[in-house]
Amino acid sequence: MTAEQEADRKTSKYVVPALDKALDVLELLASRSESISQSEIARELGKSTSEIFRTLNALEARRYIRRTHSGQYRLTLKLFELSHTHSPYEGLLQVAHPEMRRLSDEVGETCHLTTLRDGEIIVLAQHESPRPLRLSVEVGSRHSPLYTSSGRIILATMGETERSLFLKEYSEFYQLPGSIRESFLTRVANVQQRGYEIADSERFVGGLDVGVPIGSPGAGVKAALIIATLKSAQGPDPEHLLAAAHKAAMAITEKAGLPIVSNEGTNLQPDPPH
Repeated sequence: MTAEQEADRKTSKYVVPALDKALDVLELLASRSESISQSEIARELGKSTSEIFRTLNALEARRYIRRTHSGQYRLTLKLFELSHTHSPYEGLLQVAHPEMRRLSDEVGETCHLTTLRDGEIIVLAQHESPRPLRLSVEVGSRHSPLYTSSGRIILATMGETERSLFLKEYSEFYQLPGSIRESFLTRVANVQQRGYEIADSERFVGGLDVGVPIGSPGAGVKAALIIATLKSAQGPDPEHLLAAAHKAAMAITEKAGLPIVSNEGTNLQPDPPH
């Protein structure tokens, strides 16, 4: 709790201690990208673990927070869902929609915008292909980061420490055979190096995903822009789709005011190969 928050609390005419503790826990978890333990929460808030125990149980029962397999706590999507119209993604969506519409019209394919939250890939927005035969994913649907191009792209925008912490808490990852885990990490490293992903869809037979990141590791909002298409003897041309996705992602990134250059000074969205 900051000194300003403590001062506001002391001068408040009406104080509800149980509500204050719950809000303190939510604000603390919201300030952390990684999950934290009950003892860490108690220490940060200057409370005993027994005081915090009932607060955590109540918040978990109401699905505002969840426990990881290691017994630590992190926020769920409930606050995001309650305040969706005022979410940190509102500004991103406002600038993304027209660019995504232009992208879909230009390439004649469906495109969607995703982010990673609470261990899952969330589809934030979609613009469908004008063609009668097209791929589509439901806005608001959730998917595993292990089996999606979006997951690999967003994990690739993380620093090594942040990515390791995420995967350490993601039990599904460690249920995979060691060789599969190594293969996955290699794919993420390759995406990080080249700044984009072109891969067969893992959800649709005959599908192809072409995706690029939005923003950079320096941004508070991490997202991916994906073109989802069907392969045929007549195409599509992945390089053409990549160039178009790259252009749209750069426009969204700039208009949203997100940093484009990574902490290491390398451009995350390099020009596609010719």
